[in-house]
Amino acid sequence: MSEKIIDLGNGFWNIRGDLRLGGVLNVGTHASLVQLGSGEFVMLDSYPLSGDIRDQVMALTDQGRAVTAVLNLHPYHTLHCKAVARDFPQARLYGTERHRAQHPDLAWQPTLIDTPEAAAIFASDLVLTVPRGIDHTTENDRVHAGSVLAWHPASASLHVDDTLNILPVPGPLKRVFGKDKLIMHPTMPKALTADPDCIRELTAWIDELAEICAGLRNLCAAHNGIREFRAGEFAPALRDAFQRSLPGLQKAMQP
Repeated sequence: MSEKIIDLGNGFWNIRGDLRLGGVLNVGTHASLVQLGSGEFVMLDSYPLSGDIRDQVMALTDQGRAVTAVLNLHPYHTLHCKAVARDFPQARLYGTERHRAQHPDLAWQPTLIDTPEAAAIFASDLVLTVPRGIDHTTENDRVHAGSVLAWHPASASLHVDDTLNILPVPGPLKRVFGKDKLIMHPTMPKALTADPDCIRELTAWIDELAEICAGLRNLCAAHNGIREFRAGEFAPALRDAFQRSLPGLQKAMQP
C-alpha cells in the first residue's frame, strides 16, 4: 500500500497511509480531512503527514492554520496522536478515555469523542455514531470492534475504523464473487457487553446506521481501502454483513 490522498468531493479527502506490523507487514491505516460549512477543517483520526500528502493538506488548510479540530475515533488507534498534535498545534484534540490515558501530556478536550456532547458539537457537518451493544475497550487489547463512525452527508462518505471492514476479492475472482465484501470486525463477538439484550441493541444500531447512511457512496475503511457503492446498495450490504455475523455473536452469548 502506498500513501496517497483521495479527493471524494464536497469537502472530504481520505488519506491512505502505511502501518507496518513488526516493521514488516503493511496492514495500512487512514485518516480523513473534512472541510466544514464554515470553511474550517477537521481531521478524522491521526496520521503523520509527510511528503506530497503533507504538501497537499497544508495547501488546502492555509498551512494547517484552518484545521480547528482533530477527532480521534478509535480507542486503539493511538500511535500518531502526538505527530498530528505537532502538525496542528492550534487544533482542539478530541479522543476517548484510552487516548487520554495513552497520551496524558497532550491537551485533550474535556468532552470525549464517544459522547452525545461531542456529536452535538459537529452535528452541522458530521454525524458521529457509536455502536451500542459492544464495549469500545476490553481487557483484551486485540479486540478492536468498537469505534466512533463519522458520516459526512455532503460527500456521502462514511469514515470507519475497524467496526466495519472490507474483505478484498482478488481481481480474477470478482466475476464470480462480485465486489469486495463488507464484513463486521471479526472480534465483535468478544466485544459484546454483559447486557443480555446486547445483540438486540447492536441490531437496532445497525438498522439506524443503514438509515442514516442510506445514500452512502464511499465507505472509507481503516485497513482495507475505499469501496464505492451505488445509491441504495449500502443498507442491504450492511444488513447482510450483520446477518452473517449473527451466529458468532449468538454463540458468544451462550454460557
